[in-house]
Amino acid sequence: MCGIIAVVGRNDVASALLTGLENLEYRGYDSAGVAVKNGVGVDVIKREGRVADLAAALSTAPPSGRVGIGHTRWSTHGRPSNANAHPHADCDGRLAVVHNGIIENHATLRSRLADAGHEFTSETDTEVVPHLVEHHLDAGAEPATAFRRAVADLEGSYAVAMVHEAEETVYAARQGSPLVLGVAEDGYYLASDVPAFLEFTDDVVYLQDGDTVRVSAGGYDVFDEVGAPVDRAVESVDWTPDDVGKGRFDHYMAKEIDEQPTAIAQAVEGRADVESEAVRFDSLPADAFDGIERVQFVACGTSYHAARYGAQLLRDRGVPARAFLASEYVVSTPPATDGTILVGVTQSGETADTLAALRHGQSVGLPTLAVTNVVGSTAARECDEAVFIRAGPEIGVAATKTFSSQVATLALLAERIRRDVRGAYSDRLPALLVGLRDLPGAVERILDDSEAARVAETYRDSDAYFFVGRGTGRPVASEGALKLKEISYEHAEGFPAGELKHGPLALVTPSTPVFAVCTGAHTEKLLGTIEEVQARDAPVVAVAPESLDAVAATADETLPVPDADPELVGLLANVQLQLLSYHTATLLDRPVDKPRNLAKSVTVE
Repeated sequence: MCGIIAVVGRNDVASALLTGLENLEYRGYDSAGVAVKNGVGVDVIKREGRVADLAAALSTAPPSGRVGIGHTRWSTHGRPSNANAHPHADCDGRLAVVHNGIIENHATLRSRLADAGHEFTSETDTEVVPHLVEHHLDAGAEPATAFRRAVADLEGSYAVAMVHEAEETVYAARQGSPLVLGVAEDGYYLASDVPAFLEFTDDVVYLQDGDTVRVSAGGYDVFDEVGAPVDRAVESVDWTPDDVGKGRFDHYMAKEIDEQPTAIAQAVEGRADVESEAVRFDSLPADAFDGIERVQFVACGTSYHAARYGAQLLRDRGVPARAFLASEYVVSTPPATDGTILVGVTQSGETADTLAALRHGQSVGLPTLAVTNVVGSTAARECDEAVFIRAGPEIGVAATKTFSSQVATLALLAERIRRDVRGAYSDRLPALLVGLRDLPGAVERILDDSEAARVAETYRDSDAYFFVGRGTGRPVASEGALKLKEISYEHAEGFPAGELKHGPLALVTPSTPVFAVCTGAHTEKLLGTIEEVQARDAPVVAVAPESLDAVAATADETLPVPDADPELVGLLANVQLQLLSYHTATLLDRPVDKPRNLAKSVTVE
């Protein structure tokens, strides 16, 4: 969840490091720091707080050098503090290290190193790394060998980078945490994510687990887990600096909500053939689902809600499917017989729990498919097949456009799987394809006409917020609650509408508005839930198609969505709920793009 940036070969390395750290702020962090090789030693400057606090410290005495590393930390071992911030140095200050991930054997290593006379100044697991390198240096190894031997001692997940006073070089390695190399005319960059250096270069090398890399102004060398030189392809990403900027918007989240018509159109382009009534995924071979009889999804957070939506669409087509929380899949694995495919839904393709679930599935012989947004991500590389949602970069911690793109992609994937499993597309295909074609325009209407800001103002002082739905409205209700709680810090819960009376109804009061997601299916049953809530004097806001007059007449208020295929209404309802959450958070003056305790990409289990 932390962020790494390294810069090699630029004269303004400190400035470039700060730019990279600012670009990585969306990942979530509580402290930041840099280390720069200054010609005679290594300057380390780090601060608890925001990157702006670090920038202020650097402005008084900016370090000078052509090689440096930087880091934004999200606390795991040790509370936020200057001492626990990265980079961490060895006893003599000869070298500095930054690290993402968790070193599982850090306690054993720390004890061994302390017994050998090493002095620790932080509570972090990371600090064992520079002392390990120091140990190997003291034994006579050169920096490259000392770094490689230190990495070999580590157990757990990590992306780690090091600078040493004796060389104009950055050494780095990855195992279970993302690390990408940027190749530019004026130097090289290492980072946890491409947006860190996108304004400097769009040529990248995706490092793989087990890789170590040595980067100097003259070039770079990549070595595999046994130390043999390997070639990793240089790829060009199709994102631009404008794609990862806020533009005219106050927040990334607002920009990304507004980008959903484009994101959805990109997700279905070339895949939904209305005229031929066919679905095409060029990235999937013709036999991708041969022998498949059932589907298991694994995902976390917003992606889990998208996976639940996709599983519902498959079940509606007669294909057994179920979504599992990736964090529980390994510890409580469901039966996986022959004919099961495991599908990982992950925006970043680097979510640690989802990767662990996919690897577990592979270990018991399941074929795997990644549904992700990031070409070159770990999930895309490790799974047997990959389908990309093509949403473009998403910077806001609260996922918005990627949920829409995931669901649109999964809707098409459901038909492709149904065809392969049952021998033909479902009867719903024509309506689905037309609905997906028209979906971007329908989202545009919501963005232009939504009254979510007014509804947010009406209920801003509520004690809690409840969301209910049936069918595909159920995962949308859960997603609406997640969005509200993660960026407004208000208590919100999502329930299956039919389960409200089996316990949660005890929480309903006149100060707890209930948002009812109506897709156009199961309307009579949802109306019963609305009336049940109103009998307890709780206000009900229906999120429903414009033509459902009965719902509008029964609810206290309505956030209407354009009429659409019932299977896609949930996507439109979700846009209204995103806007509701956004406006509630801004009314409460919350840091929308950087909610407390949260990170964009959760790369530790």
